[in-house]
Amino acid sequence: MEQHVSVISLLIVVTMAFLTPIFLHRFKMNFIPVVVAEIIVGLIIGKSGFNVVHEDMWLSTLSTLGFIFLMFLSGLEIDFTAFTGNKKRDRLPNGKMEPNTFVVATVIFAGIFIFSLGLSYLFVMAGFIDNAFLMTLIISTISLGVVVPTLKEAHLMKTVIGQIILLVAVIADLVTMILLAIFVSLYEAGHGNTWLLLILFAAGVILYFVGKRFKNRSIIESLSTGTVQIGTRAVFTLIIVLVGLSETVGAENILGAFLAGVLVSLLSPNQELVHKLDSFGYGFLIPIFFVMVGVNLDVWSLFSEKKLLLLIPLLLIGLLLSKLIPVYFLKIWYDTKTVIASGFLLTSTLSLVIAASTIGERIGVITEQMKGTLILVAVITSIFTPIVFKKLFPKEVAGGKKVSVSFLGANQVTLPVSRELKSGLYDPVLYHTKMDKSDKQIADSLFEIVELPDYSMKTIENTKVYQSEIVVISTGDEELNSTLSIAAKEKGVPRVIARIESPDLEQNLREHDIEVFSAFMSSKALLRAMIESPTLINILTNQEAGLYEIVMMNTHFDGMLLRRFPFTGDIIFVRIFRGKDSIVPHGDTELQMHDRLIVTGTKEYVDELKRELEFCETC
Repeated sequence: MEQHVSVISLLIVVTMAFLTPIFLHRFKMNFIPVVVAEIIVGLIIGKSGFNVVHEDMWLSTLSTLGFIFLMFLSGLEIDFTAFTGNKKRDRLPNGKMEPNTFVVATVIFAGIFIFSLGLSYLFVMAGFIDNAFLMTLIISTISLGVVVPTLKEAHLMKTVIGQIILLVAVIADLVTMILLAIFVSLYEAGHGNTWLLLILFAAGVILYFVGKRFKNRSIIESLSTGTVQIGTRAVFTLIIVLVGLSETVGAENILGAFLAGVLVSLLSPNQELVHKLDSFGYGFLIPIFFVMVGVNLDVWSLFSEKKLLLLIPLLLIGLLLSKLIPVYFLKIWYDTKTVIASGFLLTSTLSLVIAASTIGERIGVITEQMKGTLILVAVITSIFTPIVFKKLFPKEVAGGKKVSVSFLGANQVTLPVSRELKSGLYDPVLYHTKMDKSDKQIADSLFEIVELPDYSMKTIENTKVYQSEIVVISTGDEELNSTLSIAAKEKGVPRVIARIESPDLEQNLREHDIEVFSAFMSSKALLRAMIESPTLINILTNQEAGLYEIVMMNTHFDGMLLRRFPFTGDIIFVRIFRGKDSIVPHGDTELQMHDRLIVTGTKEYVDELKRELEFCETC
């Protein structure tokens, strides 16, 4: 009978996890993070609601695995290139020099931690909690799971202010996770050997060098396809090994999972593997964990204690003050709205608060009711802080935003293309090795070219190539093109386009999600199209009324029928690509997020539509 009950509970949880994002999309509630919605759904079906789900061995195991995988992905999200600090600084629109992102982020987090420590002692003196160490961790932590998608939606990931916000969250994630491990070793009975944590970190260092040694071996590449998928197997082995080792040395299993994510991030995995891991985690295990957090949270018990009810608004105020006051340091470079918006976004907390409060309750430092209060406050911050950020962050940042494009190699193809792009929504920069004096005089009179001593990785890292949204690599050496394009993709460049003539190299690059063009294939396709569809070629090459692709990123138009589309101008929707589907647009066609719209019209109207659909900062 118990087996039957466990299947029903699991069925309910998995079904609700499946329906939650559909519900959010259908009722246009995309401002709520999906993980928060999953917790709310858990509240409805759990102890605080209809109480139709009862935790058993199956749900407990899957929920634990979900938590472990969440911590792994939190570590994987950390981009360590942000710590390099060797990026060239430009001037901001207000004329001031850009700040050093690492230095500023470090100063801000130090302020957050000190302020959090002071607030923690105030909460202890007021009798809300007995342990200042735990409360400091809870107040100072920041949710990467909320910060990253919010910055991506606002197209701020590559901006200086976006990098500062992200880096503060990354440092907070790293520091609070390490301090949480120290907290457990100090306060849990039988786990007083803090020095044993060094064994775990030493094992991590050894595994990193082992992974680095074998990562690019040909045998690994040959075993990464088909039914073998050796890369995915290696990642899961690494997680289990470090989780097992962390429990052996008396640390929490989530520390081992987080360390595994950090190691994989340091090894710069290809984006296809990261996508697989994201799909597995956020598609199965992690939703079960968040739904179960809501299921086990008894909100009604919080109303029985007036002290806990009073703690909720006080803690929310404390979380806001602990971020807004240190973040005010940014006022040296940015306007008040930008600073306050940044402080609100950094107030979001979730995963690590759940981890800290769960551990605190397990080792007897806080009560179950206090754990519920802390999680409830974390859920509240994750709902309202991204909304406030989007409302406050200056709209004008979006209006002047251009897509940064870096060209490596100046030739007959890249030179005219970069010149044509410069007058539109793009900000192209040409990089080329040193030229002869006569060639340089001709080039300088027509184009702006940044000269490089060579195309080595070290040289390129000292430029802004890897901070671009699109990198086009078209040197005279296709082997070099292949190497540089893979390096750019591993550095996190969203789109990399490489000039490759060899079919073997082309296939390898396409597996790395790199776009390829070649002179031979382009000429052949153009000749065939001129024979078969001469009118189409005229449309494609006509600068005044050509075909353009626009990606729908503005939630204001999500679900809108084309017949009600308010945009005026001579724009015609030719085709809509949605995932793998190709849709012929008509009046009753609904626009959806991430649709790729193929339109035709005069360039000024297309540019205006692109700004409206792709660069809306308040969406």
